[in-house]
Amino acid sequence: MATGGKVIRCKAAVAWEPNKPLVIEEIEVAPPQANEVRIKIVATGLCHTDLYHLFEGMHKDGFPAVLGHEGAGIVESVGPGVTEFQPGDKVIPLFLSQCRECRFCKSPKTNQCEKGWAVDRYDVMALEDTRFTCKGKKVLQFLGTSTFSEYTVVNQIAVAKIDPTAPLDKVCLLGCGICTGYGAAVNTAKVEPGSTCAVFGLGAVGLAAVMGCKAAGAKKIIAVDINPEKFEKAKVFGATDFVNPKDHDKPISQVLAEMTNGGVDYSLECTGNVGVMRSALESCIQAWGVSVIVGWTELHDVATRPVQLVKGRTWKGSHFGGFKSKDGVSEMVKAYLDKKVKVDEFITHNMTLDQINDAIELMKHSKW
Repeated sequence: MATGGKVIRCKAAVAWEPNKPLVIEEIEVAPPQANEVRIKIVATGLCHTDLYHLFEGMHKDGFPAVLGHEGAGIVESVGPGVTEFQPGDKVIPLFLSQCRECRFCKSPKTNQCEKGWAVDRYDVMALEDTRFTCKGKKVLQFLGTSTFSEYTVVNQIAVAKIDPTAPLDKVCLLGCGICTGYGAAVNTAKVEPGSTCAVFGLGAVGLAAVMGCKAAGAKKIIAVDINPEKFEKAKVFGATDFVNPKDHDKPISQVLAEMTNGGVDYSLECTGNVGVMRSALESCIQAWGVSVIVGWTELHDVATRPVQLVKGRTWKGSHFGGFKSKDGVSEMVKAYLDKKVKVDEFITHNMTLDQINDAIELMKHSKW
């Protein structure tokens, strides 16, 4: 392309400091260096993790930054050493790398990778090195992706090539939320046919977890949320029951135990709230229940009493749904095109980059 090897000036939403609105700025995006890919972002989702960094985590070294990590686009140019991609390829940038060479990538036991932004700076949520500048200042690339920009530069180990027929304004959601929830049920919990499940939190991740439970053959899927407006949407993805903790004067774990003869077989926590994590664990049947922590937080410790585990429960975590990132995203795009997973049904609003702060307000007030 004509822009290859040149600095691109484009529009991006910059988070100059924590707990403040994003600012639409013209930024400079440097050409890709060795093993890097420059991508024209066509569509991006807004994920709660973006809000977490802006309003909750607020790490002093994590700003200024361009947020966004749930995008899809088209390769504009590639740096030296890149052989897997070429200009024109449809791709999804990934916040989780898959180098295929490290001990984690070679192991079937994990989807983690020893390379990428998270190795040394997971608390800052961005590498110190960046291809973005604005007004003479270095701007960090959030989670190594920064999809709230018209162009971004990503290491090739964190890019998935996808089917050229895939609609980018839909499959962008497979870059985080849908894979995270769906995979937590299918890959991490390993939900079995005929089982009972509870999903705590009905945002996109929770709804995807519901979809995963259904795909795995669960017979009873209890959706738990304090917003009753979420239930109709949850039914679309396979929920059979809905429980609002506010409707009860007893712990939610006790409510679910009474509904399921002692507790559910599987519970998935999709809120990032440590109190809910404990409730989800204690909602499992004590003999063999499996509870999966899916929601992200670094702010508080999580706790329970040892007896909750001693009797046979398993408490585990799930990162990006257990999917090996490059492989898993490509497979999920194919599954969507084959109508095996839902994606369109997750979309509630279509907005422009200029409306990013309006989108953030919608999410903060559970209208998204």
